Amino acid sequence: MKIKDIILNEDKPGHKVGDVSQRFQQSTVGLNKFRDEQFADRVYELNRIMMAVASSDGVTPLSPNIDAESWAGRNNIAAPYTKEEQAMLKQAYDAIGSHYEDMNDGDTRSMELKSTYKDSPVAKPKRNKYGV
Repeated sequence: MKIKDIILNEDKPGHKVGDVSQRFQQSTVGLNKFRDEQFADRVYELNRIMMAVASSDGVTPLSPNIDAESWAGRNNIAAPYTKEEQAMLKQAYDAIGSHYEDMNDGDTRSMELKSTYKDSPVAKPKRNKYGV
């Protein structure tokens, strides 16, 4: 089935939203419709479902501790590098009327992890009896 056929069939009389044409049904297999409970975000739900599918084999039960949402959840994320950029974001949020949460309380300093230069991810070289 070509995309042109799908688009042309959407305009035909008797076709209503939610109907799958018989022609489309015959030319496809394994159709699944799914959504989140609140009808909130189809793209995010698709992303989470597909990550769970990637960790599944279809037989072994999935770990029960798969989070339904990441730490960001259904929020957009902006990460300003400077205090000026943070101020610009705040102005934009206020102008648009968007709810925001400054998770770092205005702190835009980049810090190294505490383990930097202390714990090496590379194994220490093993020396032979000659010290090489």
